[in-house]
Amino acid sequence: MSAGEVHRRLVEMYPRLVAAGRFDEGLALIDPAVVDHRGGADGDHHGIGAWRRKWESMLGGADEFGDLAVTVERNVSAGDLSANLYRSRGTQPASGRRYEVWAMDLVQVRDGKVVEHWAIRDTAAVRHQLGL
Repeated sequence: MSAGEVHRRLVEMYPRLVAAGRFDEGLALIDPAVVDHRGGADGDHHGIGAWRRKWESMLGGADEFGDLAVTVERNVSAGDLSANLYRSRGTQPASGRRYEVWAMDLVQVRDGKVVEHWAIRDTAAVRHQLGL
């Protein structure tokens, strides 16, 4: 599977995996020694356990969305790198407020698994649209 195919598959399955709280299918596409460059106060996270905890954190609190959806609008791949431009949207059940933002991420794929990940998402816009 090419870097672009792995990347698109992972991004598009993400809402279903988070909604079900069953991550094994997605984690099969993540290298055990992955480096996840999150930026901001979170900094870098290392290993598949950190990736699992990232997804688990999406299961509750202000980040819980009953209708989370992610649509890859554009993908550019070259060799072992793949970049996605995608839209993320959802409704916060407690308030009924919706958000929709553009985001970008880049992955490096080796042997069919993500070994490195960088992401940019306008969290300030999400918070503003949700009135937080």
